[in-house]
Amino acid sequence: MDLSFILVQLLSGLTMATLLFLVASGLTLIFGVGNVFNFAHGSFYMLGAYLAYQAATVWHTDFWTATVAAALGAGVLGMLAESLFLRRIYGRAEEAGFQILLTYSFILVIDDMVKIIWGTEYKSLLRPAGLRGSVQILGETTPTYNLAIIGIGLAVVVVAWLVLTRTRAGKVARASALDREMLSAMGVNVPLTMTLVFGIATALGGFAGALAAPLRSVTPGAGIEVIIDSLIVVVIGGMGNFWGAWLGALILGEVTAFAVILVPEWAVVVSYVVMVLTLIFKPEGLFSHSPLRKV
Repeated sequence: MDLSFILVQLLSGLTMATLLFLVASGLTLIFGVGNVFNFAHGSFYMLGAYLAYQAATVWHTDFWTATVAAALGAGVLGMLAESLFLRRIYGRAEEAGFQILLTYSFILVIDDMVKIIWGTEYKSLLRPAGLRGSVQILGETTPTYNLAIIGIGLAVVVVAWLVLTRTRAGKVARASALDREMLSAMGVNVPLTMTLVFGIATALGGFAGALAAPLRSVTPGAGIEVIIDSLIVVVIGGMGNFWGAWLGALILGEVTAFAVILVPEWAVVVSYVVMVLTLIFKPEGLFSHSPLRKV
């Protein structure tokens, strides 16, 4: 195993980690701000992939316009789901159980909606013009699109950090996670804040789905696969921990990338082993400083 091979695997793991982070960050953002576990978050990822396919392949827009449209579409549908349905169960007894049942019903509805509109056949999306080639790094070939995804992911991390720490909207969102009643007493429209947070989170999921569409086939049920990996990421990083989601995605992406090469017969279970070890030795997450939430 030489240096160039290790570098290629690192980049492959970083590409996977970036896509996982974009999905998991939305999942953990909703949990951190609203204490809502959106079991259907993967469905918004899948919806983003289909919306990008619709825009780029059927309506013949360019790839980046399709990606923005997919993120906006997933974000709007997420806001509708929160304001029309989830808001009605906030504060109820056994709210956690209702959350699981309601968001699971979203999965069934979105999956059936996708099958009705786009059918059950596999769909594919071309990589954007200008990013269909590859570059040589230490003698090894690396797709330029993968490098672009890594760059986009880093840009999202920086923008998210600026928004969460330097803007009033970010501070309001963080305060919502601590004390909604106090925030409401100060005149902040908490329900609107929750709806916007839900929209941003699902838009991130849709954005990730659109970016992943040229790398993976677009199929109904893709949301289930990605929600499992995203759940592993937030378990590793800590529920509700935005930066933990980033570091958790990096760990999972790199571990999976090298496991495929080093122990291919065990690669499928390696991510689960990492999650189980985390739950045993640090159940609140490797990067969480707060104690585990009590339900």
